[in-house]
Parts: sequence; C-alpha cells; structure tokens
Amino acid sequence: MTTVVVVRKGGQVAIAGDSLVTFGDTRLAHGYEANEKLFKVGDSWFGMSGTTAHFPVLRRALNGLTPDELRLNSRDEVFDTFLRLHPKLKDTFFLNTKEDDSDPYESSQFTALIANPAGIFGVYSYREVFEFDRFWGIGTGRGFALGAMYAAYDKAKTAKEIAEIGVKAGCEFDKNSSGPVRVHTIKLKD
Repeated sequence: MTTVVVVRKGGQVAIAGDSLVTFGDTRLAHGYEANEKLFKVGDSWFGMSGTTAHFPVLRRALNGLTPDELRLNSRDEVFDTFLRLHPKLKDTFFLNTKEDDSDPYESSQFTALIANPAGIFGVYSYREVFEFDRFWGIGTGRGFALGAMYAAYDKAKTAKEIAEIGVKAGCEFDKNSSGPVRVHTIKLKD
C-alpha cells in the first residue's frame, strides 16, 4: 500500500512517494529493501500503487515502447499510450485482467500518477485518465495526503514542499506508508 502524490504549482510539478513495502502483516521498511515507488521514463516520472509485481512490469513495458508509442503530453496521449500498452501487458507480462464479470472493460490492475513538463496525470485500472490542475494522491495514505496538501496549498511556496507535506501526512497516519519520502520536481513547459 502506499502514499504517492503529484502537485502542480508555480511553474513546477512534483511527484513524491513513501518507501514502505508490505506483505500482509509484514512491513519491509527502507533499509531492508531498495523499494522505489517512483521511476523515470523519458521526461516523465511515474508513481504507482498496487502489488509490487506491477513496478518492474510497468517500468519494462513503458521503456519498451518506441518514442511514437510513448506520448504523455496530454490526457488523450496518456490514454492512447496506455491503450497500446494494455495488450503488451497481457501478452508479454501475463497480466490477469479478471476482476468482476460485471466490469465494463478489462482491468490493467494498477493505478499510476505521472508528472512531466506537460502537467500531472492519473491513470486508473480501466485506463481512465485524469489531468489534475493542483494536486492528487493515490494509495492507502491518499486521504491523509489530500487533506494535508489542501491545507498547505495556498500557504506553501513550491510544488515540492506541498508534495512532501502530503506524503509525510500519509506516513504519519497510514499504517501502510513510511519514509523516507522521495520527491522529484520538473519545470512545466511554457
């Protein structure tokens, strides 16, 4: 479980995440495993929540796309990229898409946030794509993170500061999140 956030403010975007891995009731804190919930592909930073198996799969799958296939500069481009990625996840990485027989589409089984010079985006399991104006969070600590970022947004000076506040709140109150907090910032395109 996790706390991962994205923030947009003052010509900058930030993405931040905690560092804890859990296996049921077992916590694998920083220092026992080199867990990176944030990873870079091209000029975009990704953060994920969900099973640990998704992290190497999504990194490898995204890095395997050609520059024409990997476009993440608008909501539609993110959707198209993940639509192209879905069959590769099934065929190459053996993604089990089954959730519920009443689901309208096959699930990709993960949630991801993206920060890049074009903005901040969220991708959900049915390839729903959101473009956020201010901030958002995913994972079990997201409620704490969203509240903290809401309270800090107008007072804080930078996207990085707000992102750190959000993840630190998740780490403080969510039993499935823990530091250290990792943050990456990117300058927005004009």
